[in-house]
Amino acid sequence: MQPKLRIAIIGGGPTGLLMFRRLTETGHTNFTVDIFERKQQLGAGMPYSSEGALEEHVTNVSGNEIPEMVSSVDDWIVGQRSFAAEQFDVDVDHFNQYKVLPRLLFGKYLSDQFGILLSIAQQKGLEVNVHYGQEVTNIIDDADMRKTMVSTANRTDFFDKVIICTGHLWPKKLEGKFKNCFDSPYPPSKIAHRTNHPVALRGSSLTAIDAIRTLARHNGIFVKDEAGNLRYQLDDESVQFRIIMHSRNGLLPAVRFHLEDSHLSKDTILPAEEIAHVRAQNQGFLPLDYVYQRNFLDGIKSRHPMFYELIKELSMERFVEMMMFQRERTSAFELLEEEMEQASQSIANREPIHWKEMLAVLSFAMNYPAKYFSAEDMERLKKTLMPLISVIIAFAPQSSVREMLALYRSGILRIVSVGEDSYISPLEEGGIEYHFKNTDGKWEKQKYETFIDCIGQPHLKFEDLPYPGLLNGKTLTRATLNFSDSAIAKSRVAQGDEQIIKVNEDEYRLIVPGVAINDHFQVIGTNGFANDRIYMLAVPFIGGYNPDFSGLDFGEEASKRVAEKLFD
Repeated sequence: MQPKLRIAIIGGGPTGLLMFRRLTETGHTNFTVDIFERKQQLGAGMPYSSEGALEEHVTNVSGNEIPEMVSSVDDWIVGQRSFAAEQFDVDVDHFNQYKVLPRLLFGKYLSDQFGILLSIAQQKGLEVNVHYGQEVTNIIDDADMRKTMVSTANRTDFFDKVIICTGHLWPKKLEGKFKNCFDSPYPPSKIAHRTNHPVALRGSSLTAIDAIRTLARHNGIFVKDEAGNLRYQLDDESVQFRIIMHSRNGLLPAVRFHLEDSHLSKDTILPAEEIAHVRAQNQGFLPLDYVYQRNFLDGIKSRHPMFYELIKELSMERFVEMMMFQRERTSAFELLEEEMEQASQSIANREPIHWKEMLAVLSFAMNYPAKYFSAEDMERLKKTLMPLISVIIAFAPQSSVREMLALYRSGILRIVSVGEDSYISPLEEGGIEYHFKNTDGKWEKQKYETFIDCIGQPHLKFEDLPYPGLLNGKTLTRATLNFSDSAIAKSRVAQGDEQIIKVNEDEYRLIVPGVAINDHFQVIGTNGFANDRIYMLAVPFIGGYNPDFSGLDFGEEASKRVAEKLFD
């Protein structure tokens, strides 16, 4: 009998949960699983635990949009009636799969699902070891032994397969060095206090909304007026409190709407055969315009023919320009009010906003073949399409939007457009000075006593990976993309562009964030070959090849691809 395959899952958050679920469904039994989790809770990860949420924070997905678990959110929440009502004011009798949940409550759901899966694994005779409170400090691959060593502060183990499922990570830049400067609003408890002065936020994404909801609750209260409209009242001790968002384009995230098919994107990823065929016709590259046509325009054509006729002749750049113009011609909060009304009608009538829905599909589907884009197309994507995607598919929950509008109407919340070249200077006494160009193109600067970086999870560099054993060896290589036009790359190198690597006179590569992986998330070594022992699902470190990673749908698809290769 063959010895059992030893598998390690590093990180027991949502991605680790989905990966473990896949393992219980493979039909194989000749393996063991060790799960290393830094905290004392499985399933919740950062976003759905106290590290990423307080009671005021809600999910931006509803129950019908999450991957299939052992039990549905609808069924599970019935058994949480008193807990949901007392802790989160959730009326279970009026809850349905289309509603969002408090994040901490959703974290309990995920944690309970992990517990059920552990019981199922035990019933199937699978050996599972959960190591709570164990942060992995190093990973070293031994190609000769064909084993991978995993180390924590007090133990070392060797495994046949290691799946890295760690989640969010914000390297410390300002925090701890400068008073009242925060590299992120997480954990939110660190900003959950009275702030009787203006607070500067960098960014206007869902991360900024998290900060806004916490700051607001510690400096005033939300009340409803006689007409039922939400209003905000400052506390007497916080009369100077204000929140100023600083955004490159002055735009706010779009509001959640009804999704016609919440799992639509699952069937839209281009098949491997199609990708291979298209690459063979395009010098090994998958053109971004091809993906845009297949994963966006074709869907619009079938779901919204009238809108398709309006945009079918437009290039990707022209389409983005048109949609951005429509957003930029209206002030940010007026547009938010308009979109709130549109989203309310969409949800009430269960009618989707098709072009936004298909943009979400494109965002999901393009992640997997993006490693086959040319360097030029990846730069086009990040410059042109990603700014629109980041705004439209943020899916800001309606309850969050109501609070933002109440703060805006009360004169507490505003947004400033600061352009691409804005920057901050930390001050020795604490806080920062924000430098940006005004609408006349002249530089301005503004001091703030408190600064919170809210741009969201950044794509981290290869060097940021917290496992020195992987960085020091030949196990990994940084993610790069080839240029289709070497003359362009050569010119940029001559001008001092340090993000471009010259391989030879005819081959140049653009350095993109994170590590190189293949279609099954196996890491690529310095020899150019995939390592069948190590799988990288840590989303901050694969941003170069997965430009719009996020959410449970990512973990669902990624875990499927890993499971397909684990037992080869």
